[in-house]
Amino acid sequence: MTGLACCSRPTVPEVAPLVAALYERHCAGCCFHIVLDDGNVEDSSVEFCMQFAAENECSECMALGPLLLRMSRTQRSKLRRYALGTRR
Repeated sequence: MTGLACCSRPTVPEVAPLVAALYERHCAGCCFHIVLDDGNVEDSSVEFCMQFAAENECSECMALGPLLLRMSRTQRSKLRRYALGTRR
């Protein structure tokens, strides 16, 4: 995660490559499918997915979660549209 400061709000272009890599290995958004595929962009949905990723020891999603949580709901919606666009 080079270039992403620990406490700053990440941008969609910074996080998009991580999401693209996730979709290269999974047909849906893996542990974050309710956020990335279904559009549940609230903090509580991201937190739920982070817990699910930790319980399932999914390192990709465990790395993505804190970034998504620091993003605004609007940013997550844009990231979702990006993710949907890359799969068409």
